[in-house]
Order: sequence, then structure tokens, then C-alpha cells
Amino acid sequence: MLPSLAEIEHAAEIVRGAMPPTPQYRWPLLAERAGCELWVKHENHTPIGAFKIRAGLVYMDWLKRTEPKATGVLAATRGNHGQSVTVAARRAGLKSVIVVPQGNSAEKNTAMRAQGAELIEHGHDFQAAFEYAQGLARERGLHPMPSFHPMLAHGTATYGLELLRAVPDLDTVYVPIGLGSGIGGMIAARDALGLKTKIVGVASENAATYALSFAAGKPVPTNSADTMADGLACRVPDERAVQIINRGAERIVTVSDERIKAAMRVYYTDTHNIAEGAGAASLAALLQERERMKGKRVAVVLSGGNVDTAVYRKVLAET
Repeated sequence: MLPSLAEIEHAAEIVRGAMPPTPQYRWPLLAERAGCELWVKHENHTPIGAFKIRAGLVYMDWLKRTEPKATGVLAATRGNHGQSVTVAARRAGLKSVIVVPQGNSAEKNTAMRAQGAELIEHGHDFQAAFEYAQGLARERGLHPMPSFHPMLAHGTATYGLELLRAVPDLDTVYVPIGLGSGIGGMIAARDALGLKTKIVGVASENAATYALSFAAGKPVPTNSADTMADGLACRVPDERAVQIINRGAERIVTVSDERIKAAMRVYYTDTHNIAEGAGAASLAALLQERERMKGKRVAVVLSGGNVDTAVYRKVLAET
């Protein structure tokens, strides 16, 4: 299921048609705080402010080749996946319809509309929006865009390829888990390059479905996913993602909302980068495991910076 090195390099060519590689930087203050040599992969520096654009671009290229008569796509999202789908669909000449749960990030909604999406609000959380979107796609005759799919992992593997080629002797990489495409891509890149880097997944304590699935060795859904890190707010795991993560990850760490918010503040004070909740989760996990990682060469993925102004202002004001 995981892409080969040649397939990831082909995906990278597609991604480079829309954006340059994102940087990986060492920040002295951040490293001092973490107690290790620390690299940050800046996926907040993409054209949509999140790593998801890579997945959308590669998937849409595949869709145009395999379903040339497709006129549009319909997806469910909390925001970054929807932005990716909308931007990639527009580049491919396709219509995009995006379903978000009620109360979704206002600024992510505004961004998706500006990028050309028809936006529909439905359901109390992502899973409810996703289930509604599946039926609506059939009604409208649109391609139902998945939130996890092997071609999405082809796209996300490109950021792993960039990081692991730039810093090939990393001991550990911390990667946030939403529905699994990001960590699946990192595992694919690590395996394709034949490296021994350990990959640690990061989930929210309040949306622990992938941590529970890792411990049980099979998919374990939860009844809720109530976290301020909307990109981690998954309560029903994808079975294929669980298989990839359970085979390829070293462990799954869960972090509290308070630790996530603290990491958001640290990113600002130590690097002056803005991180949304999901984007800060991997740093939160590293700081939580500071003693375990002391002196090692470590990377964290800052997966996105799309946090609403009011939310970010409140997080920065907290101590």
C-alpha cells in the first residue's frame, strides 16, 4: 500500500508544479528548551498554510487520469483538507463542494470560499459531516473525495522525503495524527529511503482513537473528539491508516489541550511562527518527552498555521 521511492519522487514533481519545498530549520531557543538538537519541518509555509496541499495536488492529478469525465469533487473537512481539495480542484478545472461541521473555524471557512469552494455546514463534528458528504456526493454526481487514501499518502510523503533527505540521520520524528495521511506519508518516505528513523505519532488526549487503535492492534472508535486542535478531532479511524501506523510507528503519544496551547505559545516566543493546535501537537509531545529525547537529533512537523485570530489571541494571553 505504501508508495515506492520512485512513486514519491513522481509525486514530488507534481507538488513542485505548485510550490517549492518547505524549509526545515533549527531554532536555537527551541532546541535549548527541548534539550536536544531539534529540527522543525515548516509545513505552515505552504500556499494554504498546511501540509495537506500536497495530498490534494497528487490526488487530483490521479483523479484526472483515472476518471477523465469527473466534473467535480465533494469532501468533508475541518479546514486544511478542504483548502487542499479546493485549490487542487481549481487547478484541475473541477468544481469543489466542501462539507464542514457546524461551528467550524470561521477563518478556514472563509479561506475555502475564497479559493472557490461551495461550502455546506452540516453535523456536530467531522464524522457527522463526513457521513453526510458521502450521500451528498452520490446525489450530486460528484466524486466523493476521501480523507484517507493511498494517493493522499503519496502526496504527504513528499514532505517526509524533503525532511529526511535534508536531515537523514534523525533519531526520531514526531508527527501529528488527524485521519492518518500525514504520518502515513512520513512512514512511507522513511521506508522508501531505507532509514532507521523512529516515527512517533501524536494524538489529542480528547481524540485518542489512533492511540487506542495502536494499543489494541485494530481500529478503535471513540464517542467524541472534543479538542481545540481541530485537525486532530477524529473519532472514527480509517482501517487502512491504522494498519500503516501500527506497522510503521514507534509509538503514539497523547497530549492535552493545555500542552498543545503551551506549544503554540512556545512556537511564537522561540521562532515567531504561528501554529494551529494540530500544528503544535508534535512539539507538545516532544516537550512532554523531553527527558526521553535529551541529547538526541529530533524533528517535529509543524503541520499547519491556520488558527482563527480570536482563538490565537486567547491562547497567547494564557499563561
